Amino acid sequence: MKKLLLITAAFLLSGIIFGQALQKGNLLGIHTTQPVLSEGVTMEQYEAFIQSKVIPAYEKNFPGAKCFILKSVRGECKNCVNFLYYFPTEAIRAKYFIEGGYTELGQKGINNMKPLMDELAKMDKSTTDLYTDWLIQ
Repeated sequence: MKKLLLITAAFLLSGIIFGQALQKGNLLGIHTTQPVLSEGVTMEQYEAFIQSKVIPAYEKNFPGAKCFILKSVRGECKNCVNFLYYFPTEAIRAKYFIEGGYTELGQKGINNMKPLMDELAKMDKSTTDLYTDWLIQ
């Protein structure tokens, strides 16, 4: 799994550099999950819900953060979905998240998103979320 995360990070950095300028001190969080979709839910529906509902709500409730969904197309974890979280600085991320949980401000943001997250939980029964935060040097 570490190999997958390193390959994903290298791929992301090579692709993102051309789309927007990454700078020293930016923080990237990469979360990997393998969705276990509920009966009748397609991967396309799952991804569309995240793109159209969850990501805009996340960016609204966590000012300064950007989120992208990445779908694996081949390799070790071809059925995985990665979420790339971008924060301009580690300090901005720290306003919302602590190791293993949320700050008070972060919990408020998550609480605001509860109806969406409940709806997402009806679509995806997975419980695995592996993550690594990367600070650009």
